[in-house]
Amino acid sequence: MRVFRGFHHPGIAPACALTIGNFDGVHRGHQAMLALLQSEARHRGLPTCVLTFEPHPRDFFAARAGKPELAPARIATLRDKLGELERCGIDQVVILRFDETLASLPPQDFIRQVLVEGLGARYVLVGDDFRFGAKRQGDYATLDAAGQTKGFDVARMMSYEVHGLRVSSSAVREALAAGDMVRAAALLGRPYGISGHVTHGRKLGRQLGESAPGAADGFRTLNLRFPHDKPAAHGIFAVLVHGLAPEPLPGVASLGNRPTVEDAGRVLLEVHCLEWPESELGPEGGYGKLARVELLHKLRDEARYDGLDALTAAIAADTEAARAFLATHAAQRRQTTRDRI
Repeated sequence: MRVFRGFHHPGIAPACALTIGNFDGVHRGHQAMLALLQSEARHRGLPTCVLTFEPHPRDFFAARAGKPELAPARIATLRDKLGELERCGIDQVVILRFDETLASLPPQDFIRQVLVEGLGARYVLVGDDFRFGAKRQGDYATLDAAGQTKGFDVARMMSYEVHGLRVSSSAVREALAAGDMVRAAALLGRPYGISGHVTHGRKLGRQLGESAPGAADGFRTLNLRFPHDKPAAHGIFAVLVHGLAPEPLPGVASLGNRPTVEDAGRVLLEVHCLEWPESELGPEGGYGKLARVELLHKLRDEARYDGLDALTAAIAADTEAARAFLATHAAQRRQTTRDRI
């Protein structure tokens, strides 16, 4: 999959089958749309293209209005969104910076400059609630009428439902905010996960657990940055870590602003692996590696503690709770595998 920032690049395909959207989470509704796009593209002999935006348009309008609370919580990082689009078989992704110029572009100019001249769209697939252009004046009818004169086909896909529930990024955000990781996984079609390179932290975890049972080396943590200040999920989770060893590593993780420590404010995913592959990675082997952390079960919300002793006790309790959940989870997976066989 090729990724372009803007459409003024010689490597962009001269013609394409296109869909447009934010695709936050790339949930099952998005996946169904992308599958339809692929089918139509093959029929026409065209490469598939996703046009998406950074920042999220609602982020931009919230900042412009001076009301950051109106910005949506972010399900996925750009890295994870692109990874899921690639897994769905998309040929190219074009990322447009959503700024004042793009926000004020009239619908007809957006069609001409972006879809026709910029991307060479021959087929355009949108959702049933698609709006575009300045003041959201453009809709499916606008796009369909333009396609008849400018030489591209237009189609729309109606809502996708799972067990009677409309699948949307908003529904995924609601599930994650409620800590309902089972419902989130059902909407996404996979366990909710966050990926990133493991970075160095303050090494505080090594000090915290020195006197805790079963943590002679402290609560050594892997740190992954979450580049948005409003993640859709918050709290303490039982997790599986992929990418550091041949098999997923069980762990307990904190996603949020770490209210008890000094550098609270930036969003960080901190993972304490319950089993560390010392023979493969050594004591410092995780740094710089690309890991994916699946958040399987929420244990509790973040909390502020009066001192590091209280924090240490809470982490020890979370560790035991994560061990118990993951043991049950592993047993259920083994039983499911046997049932399939």
